[in-house]
Amino acid sequence: MKIDWQNYHSGHFYDELISAPGKPRSETKHLTQYLASLSGEELQERKLSAELAIKTMGISFTVYSDAGNIDREWPFDIIPRIIPQREWQKTERGLIQRLTALNLFINDIYNDQKIIKDKVVPSYLFEDSVNFRKECMGMKPAYGVWSHICGSDLIRDNHGEFFVLEDNLRVPSGVSYMLENRKVTKRVFPELFENHNIVPVTDYPNQLFDTLASLSPRKSDRPEIVVLTPGIYNSAYFEHSYLAQQMGVELVEGSDLVVDSDDCVYMRSIDGLKRVDVIYRRIDDLFLDPEMFNPDSVLGVRGLMRAWLKGNVALANAPGAGVADDKVIYTFVPDMIKYYLGEEPILANVPSYLCVDKKQCDHVLANLDKLVVKPANESGGYGMIIGPQASKKELEEFALRIKANPRNYMAQPLISLSTAPILTNGNAEPRHIDLRPFVLQGKEHCVTPGGLTRVAMRKGSYVVNSSQGGGSKDTWIVVED
Repeated sequence: MKIDWQNYHSGHFYDELISAPGKPRSETKHLTQYLASLSGEELQERKLSAELAIKTMGISFTVYSDAGNIDREWPFDIIPRIIPQREWQKTERGLIQRLTALNLFINDIYNDQKIIKDKVVPSYLFEDSVNFRKECMGMKPAYGVWSHICGSDLIRDNHGEFFVLEDNLRVPSGVSYMLENRKVTKRVFPELFENHNIVPVTDYPNQLFDTLASLSPRKSDRPEIVVLTPGIYNSAYFEHSYLAQQMGVELVEGSDLVVDSDDCVYMRSIDGLKRVDVIYRRIDDLFLDPEMFNPDSVLGVRGLMRAWLKGNVALANAPGAGVADDKVIYTFVPDMIKYYLGEEPILANVPSYLCVDKKQCDHVLANLDKLVVKPANESGGYGMIIGPQASKKELEEFALRIKANPRNYMAQPLISLSTAPILTNGNAEPRHIDLRPFVLQGKEHCVTPGGLTRVAMRKGSYVVNSSQGGGSKDTWIVVED
């Protein structure tokens, strides 16, 4: 069956390719016309070609389940998403502004705490913060930057405006899939890249390397950088190995590193110990160093925090950066931008309610069936409830959780996420999407052109996380004629 855009209906949702049945947006006309020209058999062939490429390239992710860890091929839709460059330039400025303010905030929290003294952010939020690390107090990393790699999740509303849904400042994942999505799309639709001026994404590994290299405590043309992984059973192991390979650096586990008597970090090699300058760590804080955090951890390196606090090694992202990766703290980011930068936010937050505030909590409990409620420090779509799609029993049980620990919850209205077409049964159908761009900050800033577009593959679903059945598609930033 051929794609017929006249029969494509996204309802009252903002669709990123089609403004109304049969009417593509100006920047998507070439793509939609081309897709409509293909027969059902040709579309199916392209879809099978993508599946084969993913299998051949070994693009996978791990899902944790009661039955054990399941390694799955990456779910991918072949119809790309298009964002015009003129629109993206504003979004890019907003992302840089946001990460700049967040890093100033983290640095302030672990040092002078001016933002608390000036009563912009209440101090009680940190008393129960699971990601505040008292061990980091007084630390001043290079350039005052704690979160060097940030993945902020963006959504569009019914008017097509971008909003920040949340910030991921600890160990954000997904950039490898953004890069591989582009490779797969080039295999499936090479002709489309001749007719569209698409901003490339291939520079990211070099940009990441340069960002990490700028953090090195030793001045060197080629500092020793490693990627620290929990190992092959981690859900993001594909990404860990991929990025290490693309940057040309070593992929290591905790047992490959040692902190010597000089409080420097060394990597074991066949030639003996080799000093490490920068560690791109993909391990959570509490497992980084059994000497300072979880004594039973076998994933980290004993003495690593000691070496970092003495300035002998750089860690990206820095321990303690998660203090701002908190969905309650998220609500204060617009105030941070005004406080630290003296600017109005370029990108808006989604309106939010804090359950730690009694008046707001009462509103949430009275309107639980209309709101999305999230725990402060979960990720991957876990621990949340989508009120309009929940049963009465689920709502009652969740209300008890909120009352038991209001600090741990915040709520937002169910935003009408924008849609984009996916190919299903030879035809195009709308599905909800979000976007995770990646922002780097070290000596300089870099923003990926676009990012990882995640798709709710199930009809009517708002959950885009791959661990919850979501998929992805290639994201094009297109320079218009």
